[in-house]
Amino acid sequence: MNISGRFNGKVMAVTGAAQGIGWRVAERAAAEGARLILIDRSSDIHEQAVALVTQGHSAIAVQADLESYAEAEGALAEGHAAYARIDILINNVGGTIWAKPFAHYAEAEIEAEVRRSLFPTLWCCRAVLPYMLDAGGGTIVNVSSVATRGIHRVPYAAAKGGVNALTQSLAMEYAESGIRVVATAPGGTDAPPRRIPRNTVAPTTQERSWYQRVVDQTVSSSLMKRYGTLDEQAAAILFLASDEASYITGTVLPVAGGDLG
Repeated sequence: MNISGRFNGKVMAVTGAAQGIGWRVAERAAAEGARLILIDRSSDIHEQAVALVTQGHSAIAVQADLESYAEAEGALAEGHAAYARIDILINNVGGTIWAKPFAHYAEAEIEAEVRRSLFPTLWCCRAVLPYMLDAGGGTIVNVSSVATRGIHRVPYAAAKGGVNALTQSLAMEYAESGIRVVATAPGGTDAPPRRIPRNTVAPTTQERSWYQRVVDQTVSSSLMKRYGTLDEQAAAILFLASDEASYITGTVLPVAGGDLG
């Protein structure tokens, strides 16, 4: 459900916007009046921006690898240059690369998981702050995960635990500056196949078995015994991004069918 005009006059940057939750957030925010800065490492982001502009919305695409601070800073600078403001930042980049017992992770794999699921959010928060401080306020919504308590994703869980801590500490530090910092913690979410796989190596039989245990545990932990939809995730993110949530900051909202993570 779209709420007409909820983001009229607002400039919203959405990271990881080429697919999945990020793209659904962008589509719905555009329909609700937001002017969009779509950021993704995939070149598909340009096609997505064109699709929104063709429908009469305002959107620009910025291709960047947000695991790099320089690219995160550059992407938000480009967005700010286009619109002269950034009111809302949705930090959506991240996701499990591997799923296996922790004893089977190599050192490089652990580092890669943390880089993928913590640093893009950390870097983008740092890069957007000067613009929000100059404007006298803003809203940051981080997309975390309830998988901070779960099997076969320990490095990912550690990274998302970092996102939760970042959300709470940044909210405390900048509340007096008019900046709200909040997060959602999605559970399992049904989505179309990824345009760019997180892991380009085909899984072994053992790895498929380990991943199935993740799926089984995720569904079991949910009181509703199912995965969520992209719209169910986007609805919570956009609520927290909107002025309807003006008295909410420093909070991590589970969106996982009753699984609190």
